[in-house]
Amino acid sequence: MPIIAAGLAELRHGRFSFYPAIVGVQHNEWILRRATWTDILVANAKTSEEICIPRRFVGEVSSIEAPYRIVGLVKELEYLEGVVLPHRRSVIEMPRAVNDFERSSLRPAPYPRPAGVVAIRAEPAGESRAWRVLRGSVAAGCLACLAVIFVVRDAHLGTGFGWTSVSPRVPNLNARDDYDSVVKKLGSPANDRWLESRIGPGGYHRLWYPRRGVTVILAGASRNSARYAGTLNRDGEIIHSVDAGLANELDSAPVIH
Repeated sequence: MPIIAAGLAELRHGRFSFYPAIVGVQHNEWILRRATWTDILVANAKTSEEICIPRRFVGEVSSIEAPYRIVGLVKELEYLEGVVLPHRRSVIEMPRAVNDFERSSLRPAPYPRPAGVVAIRAEPAGESRAWRVLRGSVAAGCLACLAVIFVVRDAHLGTGFGWTSVSPRVPNLNARDDYDSVVKKLGSPANDRWLESRIGPGGYHRLWYPRRGVTVILAGASRNSARYAGTLNRDGEIIHSVDAGLANELDSAPVIH
């Protein structure tokens, strides 16, 4: 049974739109497939294409249903080659005019002054048309290389934030690890939450590590006595477990309406 995180349960039956709309997707009408504490999986109502969006980019859900509910995004996103990334608008600087200068250097003149003379340098007679074409080709090649470098860099940054399908790095944990030893091995989690068990006494502690793409589960009678039980990937699937009852515990997690 998929877990529907808080604030998104009303999207289970019906369609909705994102605001602002995702750049690169023409039809802004979506259906919720799955939602966890780390991300949501949505499908385009027209093309049926599925995309995964990190939960930290998902904002509030409108209470008005007509014609569709609106799901706010905290940042403008862009869908590019199967990956959702923050959209960056290009800023082009206009070239400065010939003989342009800072306005602070202007001095009011007591009487009209003649217009300035603009120096025009004639092109050397020895520079042929073939040389000008060669020089332009070299400049175009340099610009193309810079564009490729920026694209590769952005793609690499995307994998670092866990927006692609790279396999999660499974930490080296065992049944003796508690909260302090997990933090010592993996660092402080981006989010942690204690949930009461629905199938027995005690509960379990969820520690979210988005850069590693995993959620570490500690189970026990109380928050202080909980020990390592298993590890989930970003889709909520168990990829490592030392507790045979972990799957039943997670399947019994309540759906929040």
